[in-house]
Amino acid sequence: MYADKTLTCKECGAEFVFTAGEQEFYAERGFVNEPQRCKACRDARKNNAKTQKEMFTTTCAACGAEAKVPFKPREDRPVYCSECFAKMKAE
Repeated sequence: MYADKTLTCKECGAEFVFTAGEQEFYAERGFVNEPQRCKACRDARKNNAKTQKEMFTTTCAACGAEAKVPFKPREDRPVYCSECFAKMKAE
């Protein structure tokens, strides 16, 4: 039913194959448009879209070790390193 198609990437201009299996996958999911970018450009686009979380350095309230956390610590609440947090959660 499906046959491999050669498409041209709109990002880099390289040719890539839109396989019969990929076409079947797209059809099963209800996708009506063919891919416009090759695998490498799709992956690069996905990685660029991901934003790096800002990490904050603080001191663990339990053991005193340095801890990096993805939120800005407040003075009114204790912050724990991942090991101490895991121990507390297990209890």
